[in-house]
Amino acid sequence: MKTSKIILALTALMLCTGLSAKPKKQMGLQLYSIREVIGSPEKYAQNHVEVFKKLASWGYTAVEAASYDQGRGTFYGVSPQQFRADCEAAGLECLSSHATRGLNADELKNHDFTEAMKWWDKAIADHKAAGMKYIVTPGWGVPNTLQEAQTLCDYTNAIGRKCQAAGLRYGYHTHSGEFRKVEGQVWMEYFMQHTDASVFFWQMDTYWCVMAQQSPVQYFKKFPGRFAMLHIKDLYELGESGMVDFNAIFRNAEKAGLCDYIVEMEGTDGTIDIMEGVRRCAEYLLNNKLVKKSYRK
Repeated sequence: MKTSKIILALTALMLCTGLSAKPKKQMGLQLYSIREVIGSPEKYAQNHVEVFKKLASWGYTAVEAASYDQGRGTFYGVSPQQFRADCEAAGLECLSSHATRGLNADELKNHDFTEAMKWWDKAIADHKAAGMKYIVTPGWGVPNTLQEAQTLCDYTNAIGRKCQAAGLRYGYHTHSGEFRKVEGQVWMEYFMQHTDASVFFWQMDTYWCVMAQQSPVQYFKKFPGRFAMLHIKDLYELGESGMVDFNAIFRNAEKAGLCDYIVEMEGTDGTIDIMEGVRRCAEYLLNNKLVKKSYRK
């Protein structure tokens, strides 16, 4: 009887404090989502401690950065080591980062990666120092010709090999432009077919895929195992628009090759602030029984 009373009391305490008995799930947040709160060095310095604690309390286990400054070697104005420490102090994994160095017109024309690879040497060292597992290019423009497309594929493979040698994984984040055609071929499909799956993965943005009138699941089936990361995103908070079939996406996660997923929000409809939107996204994923605790192998 005494044990039963203790259990009832603990249950009541969890309900009153907003704690949940739901199992913890590995899920990350793209910090671009909350750029208005921590998106500059000044805002980061002022707000990151409280913000990171909130993210962890809502169920997030990792973050993806969006503010790498290669010239200074910083994330949000702090060193890679300090950024990692800030995340870990709140119980968050410093998982990945959106960062890239594109090719200029001459480099693209001449198939010249010499200077670009020097940029990547430092970027890779900084991301390693931050304890990250992934570096993701957040998008390039659509090439004008298949010759340019092939140069970008070769560049991608070169970056991927360099990242792999350093113990990092390299990926590319899709928007909607990747589904446009270049000389009659869908750019994303050409990109898939001419890059090395052993050194390069796709981080599909599920919302932008749907906005391009494409099916994420059909791409999982067409290119199985290529999508080590996903951006889980909706018009606003997850599951509200009805536009993105997240159940189908998570049912096919194994076919996709999913290892980690990242929540991203572009903004809200104005009736709630961005932090409440981010909280609701976490709640949606924790409540969705199709979302596993982890997708890591």
